[in-house]
Amino acid sequence: MLGPVAPGAAAAAYRLAQGEAPAAGAAAPAGGGGSFGALLQQVAQGALEAGHGADAAARASLGGQGGVTDVVVAVSRAELALQTAVAVRDRVVAAYQDVMRMPI
Repeated sequence: MLGPVAPGAAAAAYRLAQGEAPAAGAAAPAGGGGSFGALLQQVAQGALEAGHGADAAARASLGGQGGVTDVVVAVSRAELALQTAVAVRDRVVAAYQDVMRMPI
């Protein structure tokens, strides 16, 4: 499974998508492919894994094997991952709309 995305890798992928040169000392996107699409897929997979982790923590707590704190932390992580995914989606849609409004 894929792990969390480093902020430096996300920034490098964003710069690459914007057509800018990578910053000096910037980390390459995780996975070595350098593809912005691959980075988006990795972020989406991480959000799904966070949601599954929150579900598992809630089930464990209901079964008496986990604490409330574990559930709150897992749900907070899943919520943050979802908010990030929605923000990225909104930015991609806005960029697409900007491109579609460009004169030919």
